[in-house]
Amino acid sequence: MDIIKKELNKLVRCADGFHMSVQARSTSYCTPRDNTGPYIEAEVGFPSQTEPLLLPFAEQPETPTQSVYGYVPRNIIATVIAKHGGMISGSLPEGFPYLYAAGAQKRPI
Repeated sequence: MDIIKKELNKLVRCADGFHMSVQARSTSYCTPRDNTGPYIEAEVGFPSQTEPLLLPFAEQPETPTQSVYGYVPRNIIATVIAKHGGMISGSLPEGFPYLYAAGAQKRPI
């Protein structure tokens, strides 16, 4: 099997300082589990603070900021981003909405 390397998404940073990694590729806990998408679930990693909306998906709920969260639905991820004031930087998997904070610079096309 030939594995195609895919770049990691940049860390999602929100207006209130919250940040998290959101990844989707063949080696991530995502749906579909491939390198092409569009994705309906993604892997979240190492949020900067405990986020109750993510806890049901935590591998290690006892250490929520040091955990990976598998198969998180895109609507949950979008809700987390909105709850924290919107994105100010970062990137998301294909198929995920970009919810920017007011005044944030939009991603390049």
